[in-house]
Amino acid sequence: MLVRCRARPPHLNLARSLHSTASRRRELFDPSNVERPSDEVDVCIVGAGPAGLSAAIRLKQLEQEKGREIRVVVLEKGAEVGSHILSGAVLEPRALNELLPDWKSRDDHPLTQPTTSTQMRLFTKNRSFRIPQPPQMAKMGTYVISLSRVTAWLGAIAEEMGVEVYPGFAGAGLVYASDGRSVLGVRTNEVGLDRQGRMKESFEPGMEFRARVTLLAEGAHGSLSKEAIRRFKLREGRDPQTYGLGLKEVWRVDPSKHEPGKVVHTMGWPLDLQTYGGGWAYHMADGLVTLGLVIGLDYANPYLSPYREFQRMKHHPYFRDLLSGDATRIAYGARVLNEGGLQSVPKLNFPGGALIGCSAGFVNVPKIKGTHNAMKSGMLAAEAAFDVVAAQTSESPSEEEVADMSAYETSLRNSWVYEDLYEVRNVRPSFNTPLGVIGGVLYSGIDTLLLRGRTPWTFRNKLGMSDAAHTKRASECKPIEYPPFEPPLSTDLLTSVTLTGTNHAEDQPVHLRVRRYLTKGEDAGAEGEKAEKGLATERWFEDADVRREHVRVNVGEYAGLLGRGCPAQVYEYVDAEDAETATQVENVGWGGKKLVINSQNCIHCKFCDVKVPTQDITWTVPEGGGGPKYTIT
Repeated sequence: MLVRCRARPPHLNLARSLHSTASRRRELFDPSNVERPSDEVDVCIVGAGPAGLSAAIRLKQLEQEKGREIRVVVLEKGAEVGSHILSGAVLEPRALNELLPDWKSRDDHPLTQPTTSTQMRLFTKNRSFRIPQPPQMAKMGTYVISLSRVTAWLGAIAEEMGVEVYPGFAGAGLVYASDGRSVLGVRTNEVGLDRQGRMKESFEPGMEFRARVTLLAEGAHGSLSKEAIRRFKLREGRDPQTYGLGLKEVWRVDPSKHEPGKVVHTMGWPLDLQTYGGGWAYHMADGLVTLGLVIGLDYANPYLSPYREFQRMKHHPYFRDLLSGDATRIAYGARVLNEGGLQSVPKLNFPGGALIGCSAGFVNVPKIKGTHNAMKSGMLAAEAAFDVVAAQTSESPSEEEVADMSAYETSLRNSWVYEDLYEVRNVRPSFNTPLGVIGGVLYSGIDTLLLRGRTPWTFRNKLGMSDAAHTKRASECKPIEYPPFEPPLSTDLLTSVTLTGTNHAEDQPVHLRVRRYLTKGEDAGAEGEKAEKGLATERWFEDADVRREHVRVNVGEYAGLLGRGCPAQVYEYVDAEDAETATQVENVGWGGKKLVINSQNCIHCKFCDVKVPTQDITWTVPEGGGGPKYTIT
């Protein structure tokens, strides 16, 4: 399976091949009746993003400093390190300076464009005005970057230091102790299953990486992070996480329009006064400009299309001028990002591991930056993990010595990450007070410019409302009329999706599940059930009744929100005469409509999992290596 990863230790190849037997071909796969190859490591990190790689590098630095060998494995679902990374991005290098003090002397570093100016502009439909910006946003000493490239660079450094990085290996499940009370590692997903879940000739079972410490660094709304948060009740006493959807393009602009290092943020049009969000244009090196729009997923109107809002934004005279002349669009992508702030950060440690980076949610919303905090959280978790591993006496990961990562939570609370988030803790929540968006703008201006978070109050989500719960029924809202596309300035969605390079084998199980959990949990789903071979942690239904109810509510009450909300055209509600009488679950529908899931289009943004009003779409990992192929985002 060379397409799944780089060269890996011989024992991993052998373990795969031992279980690819002819007797199982085209039989229905039974996850409870399979012998999985297993490998033992000291620390297993899920996700080769900035947080995960910073943790891995820091662990190897400690190995060198203290003379205690430590085996570190990083599992990455993307085909290459960086291929699933998408961000604005303007990087505050504080954590990088601490992690790699000599990074500027490295000839291959990708931080080649320092920020030269910053400004905030208020958009009306046809004009824009420069307005005061929060001091957090105006901070200089930053770099306009491609986070995908920076991540690939960090991955190369980690490998040079001895970290085992396995692209194409998707973490599909947590491995639990026999009593289900602690995490003993990670299970990767199966490969070689067909759409019906039967084993093809190429079938290989997922592996178990048994670890003394497991660090989850999947990014915002990761599937294993959700499972850990539910199972170990990590969100008790914390607010629900809230999200924005960021849509982004990279353009090679006319040389006369390029101003290297210029950073522009926008607010106002095209969004209305009931919708939180804003745009940006960052001038990168080499004649490139990254531009985009973030929309808070607590928006109310189900007729809103984030993609169409983004394309409409480019019709504004400011962007029309920026993208005029000899300009070419070269990349597109989308991803949800955490917006809940400090109040929404869950408990960070659980028995056997911890959450780091955007799996926990450390984005500073007024700064519109989170990479520095994600990296620092990974470094702090690495220091706690090293101490845990060094203190254990067993020769291999054991149920008798469960990793206690509480020291990480303490160190993060005492770090500059906490200070960074505490100062702005009330800014994003202020937009969900009875004063609305206008009140939020006024309050956040006063808070960032004058109060600097020095207030005796903290805004809380007292009702515990998720972003999905903010969605109004279609009958309460007015449809939005969007202007026609104007290629090449603005294009239809599928034209944009081709720029992501996304791909999934069509003959594999659909990784976007229409699923109703047996019991509701904090986010979605249930608290953990008794573990069975580390597999069964929750119980759910995916039957015809679940599918029918999904279509009835989402079409009948919310005008098919997913069909216009998904930034990759994964979901369609299509006419189906036999929707009421169909026997196959995927063909069951309601009112002459059924749901079609074009999972091969998925760019792993997690919009559906967050925003669907019925909260019955669960994003699971596809075969490793599938998904977008970002290189410049």
